[in-house]
Amino acid sequence: MHKFLGLMLLAGCAMPMGAPVPQAARLSVDVLTVTLSDGTVCRADWAAAGGAGRLEPCGPGYGYAVRVEENPNVLRKLFTGLTEALGAEGALAPMAEVVITDPAGIDRVFVSPPPVVLARD
Repeated sequence: MHKFLGLMLLAGCAMPMGAPVPQAARLSVDVLTVTLSDGTVCRADWAAAGGAGRLEPCGPGYGYAVRVEENPNVLRKLFTGLTEALGAEGALAPMAEVVITDPAGIDRVFVSPPPVVLARD
């Protein structure tokens, strides 16, 4: 019985790990950057693609859709207006929801920029 249990443990160690999964998604003005659980970094020109497409050279291939927040909060509007007035138009990445779809059809939803988490004492 102990030999059988040992063999099962060894077999479990030899089994391949699952496919990497998206861990983070960030936007710049035109580039979507996705980080997978195995450390792979994938990029796509989401703006040129019209906000949706595939991360083809990335593992088994992931689909993406970017939904830009067209009516951000007042503070964001003020900050965006200030940066544009200072000549830095387009310097801020848009606020958006990013949906990454894996080859099995499972969606993972991210927001960009990611929310700020304040440390608590």
